Amino acid sequence: MVRFEWVQFDGCDVTRHRSYPLDLIALRPDEAAPLHRQLSDQLRELILAGSIPAEGRLPSIRTFAGELAISRNTVITALDQLSAEGLLESRRGAGINVARVAGAARPRQGAGEDGPASIAPGLSSRGELMAAQPRVRTMPRRTAFHPGTPDLAQFPFKTWSRLLARHARFGAEDLFGYHYISGYPGLRRVIASFLTTMRRVRCTPEQIVVTTGGQAALDLLARVLLSDGDTVWMEEPGYPGARGAFLGAGARLAPLPVGRNGWQVPQEADPLPRLIYLTPSCQHPLGVTMPLEQRLAVLDIARAASAWVIEDDFDGEYTFRGKPLPAMQGVDDESRVIYVGTFSKTLFPAMRLGFIVFPGDLAERIKPAISVTGQFAPMLLQATLADFIEEGSFFLHLNRMRRLYGRRRDHFLRLMNEGLGAWLDPIDSRTGIQIAAPFRIPMNDRTVVAAAAGAGVNLAPLSLYYNQAPRQSGLMMGYAGVPESEMDRLFPVLRTILAASAGP
Repeated sequence: MVRFEWVQFDGCDVTRHRSYPLDLIALRPDEAAPLHRQLSDQLRELILAGSIPAEGRLPSIRTFAGELAISRNTVITALDQLSAEGLLESRRGAGINVARVAGAARPRQGAGEDGPASIAPGLSSRGELMAAQPRVRTMPRRTAFHPGTPDLAQFPFKTWSRLLARHARFGAEDLFGYHYISGYPGLRRVIASFLTTMRRVRCTPEQIVVTTGGQAALDLLARVLLSDGDTVWMEEPGYPGARGAFLGAGARLAPLPVGRNGWQVPQEADPLPRLIYLTPSCQHPLGVTMPLEQRLAVLDIARAASAWVIEDDFDGEYTFRGKPLPAMQGVDDESRVIYVGTFSKTLFPAMRLGFIVFPGDLAERIKPAISVTGQFAPMLLQATLADFIEEGSFFLHLNRMRRLYGRRRDHFLRLMNEGLGAWLDPIDSRTGIQIAAPFRIPMNDRTVVAAAAGAGVNLAPLSLYYNQAPRQSGLMMGYAGVPESEMDRLFPVLRTILAASAGP
């Protein structure tokens, strides 16, 4: 084996045939990566780690090929790649040498003999704040009882695939470019028609912006509406995704308390909000519906404070007792309410299509912001969804799911009251595809959720939705995607876990 050693005399590197070990390079022909890429990757690591010093001479191409049992062309391809990256240079009569690259001979991690270990740059203070935000974790193939999960098995994927394939094969040029920053015109038109008829939202297609889901809509709104230090009235408890978006925009959060009896709207705005965030049709997470008088009180506060109101209607299509209340946006006479919707609950979460209804000409004004944040959704999906709605498949699916979820909701609540009533006090609201159930006795909801996860049951702790103490403990449980037979099987498991967690 050929080895090289680098020693220095009078500031010059002299190469000796002793200590450069080609056995540091291990090529594996059975791997997917081609041999030339494996060789270039490993040589790059040795150079950047300082194992091969700057201006050190590499073995000849023939030596590489012979020692590593590879072809000369493989060696040439690898060395050409490193030369193109500026790590190697070829000198006439001097062979192939490591280039004098700034930092190439510096160890990449850990402390060296000449100084302390280098410290990688960290996140910004705002980035650290965003990274610390809680989130509800999902588990693949464990629908029961993750909150907010629809029944994916019931979705008409055959119809969806047909519409998607048609647009993919015969779509016009406008589906494959950057033309419609605010959203596909056909989808904006059918969304406006749906909202006007079903939710009593007052809007035109020009006021609608299509986004990559409801969370992306909240992130975009936080960026364009808030400045550092602005106050946001945030429901307490409330949606963690909205909380994270507002904190990420530099806002300060002021709690707007919510309980079984609704929202505790203060008589006066203190501190003055720049923005008020609400989920009035189906409060997240409690599921209660905001009465009209409380909606009007919030609008009065917003008027006095000259504040925006975001109405997040994430789950308003599912009402199981009585008729759904019209959207809050429809009773706003001063164009302060910005309406946000999503198709994650009515279709499926990975759809990643949501929308914003802006007042006036605001949708047109913020087009540059949509562009620079990349918040516009794929045109193929938008065109497919537009057809799905327009041909009636959306409403057929929605009505079928309302009937199915209504039956499952009744069964779920009956099982909970009969088998888990000693520990859980469910909030039987009339909307939503999940149910909040506070504990009747002191218990640690995170401990219960962890024990349930070990048994294959997917829950969320109610305390996660609180931003301030005291945090109410309990469980958030989704029932929509769980057949009754699966509920019957899993409720005894939950009973055992709750009994063990409650103790003697």
